[in-house]
Amino acid sequence: MPPTDASANAGAAPVTDTGTTSPTARESRIGPAADAGADSEDTLDLHLPDEFVALFAEDTGTDGKRSLGATATATATATAGQGSASATRAATVEGAGTTTATCASETPPASTAPNPDDLLGDVADWGPVSTPAGALHLVPVRIERDLPIISRWMNDPAVTAFWGLAGPENAIEEHLRSQLLGDGRSVPCMGLLEGTPMSYWEIYRADLDPLARHYPARPHDTGVHLLIGGMSDRGRGLGGTLLRAVADLVLDKRPACARVVAEPDIRNTPSVAVFLTAGFRFSAEIDLPAKRAALMIRDRSLRHLL
Repeated sequence: MPPTDASANAGAAPVTDTGTTSPTARESRIGPAADAGADSEDTLDLHLPDEFVALFAEDTGTDGKRSLGATATATATATAGQGSASATRAATVEGAGTTTATCASETPPASTAPNPDDLLGDVADWGPVSTPAGALHLVPVRIERDLPIISRWMNDPAVTAFWGLAGPENAIEEHLRSQLLGDGRSVPCMGLLEGTPMSYWEIYRADLDPLARHYPARPHDTGVHLLIGGMSDRGRGLGGTLLRAVADLVLDKRPACARVVAEPDIRNTPSVAVFLTAGFRFSAEIDLPAKRAALMIRDRSLRHLL
């Protein structure tokens, strides 16, 4: 999964958040905080969700309760103060940027092993969402169809500094393929506005991402990265409009998700402003491997107020 920063206006510095989902930030994550019911109250009481333990156990077939003791204890300690695949990549919103989150155990009962479809659901079936700018449809990336245009966008100088994916197509292809061939916890998508490709998105499970090491994650927290591709679509106020629509789409399609999160670079004030416009609230400043970020959260409980 990749970055998390959104850029605001054409004249403004590109906004991106080097997301936790970026290839350089792919690590194991420690569990979400307790009290997931209090949507807008943050806590540092971190816990490993059963789903995460089940994921690891499925990969290793080892006894999670034994290994978890050593692995989780050490990791949880490191976690409290500390990106995610989303924290190292960037997301461009309106100005050319980016909007830009291991333990072993005894083989759990079959009923506790997570179904890949339960990680995010089938994003391909979410369908279009209506926005003031027109109908927006998130369509999972097809490399043979979308790689050329995504590569062009990633090599735009205004985007390069934040997404960190500038270079030959094969490097960008690797980033996309790693998500497409993964377990479904991160889905790269093209954003079609009225049928025209104009943005790149990454929807990912922030609570299962390295980003979760750096903030009090909760089960099913979902992260968003956004890149507004064409220059003609930047600086028109699209960033906030589309971010709000996609955040609400995530909440509508994922009943278990109480929060949509993002982590733009704290210095990228246009990006932070775009998230605020989209109904996110500023939660905290967090230190990620590649940046100091603003943790932005859109709460289900506050979606009709902000």
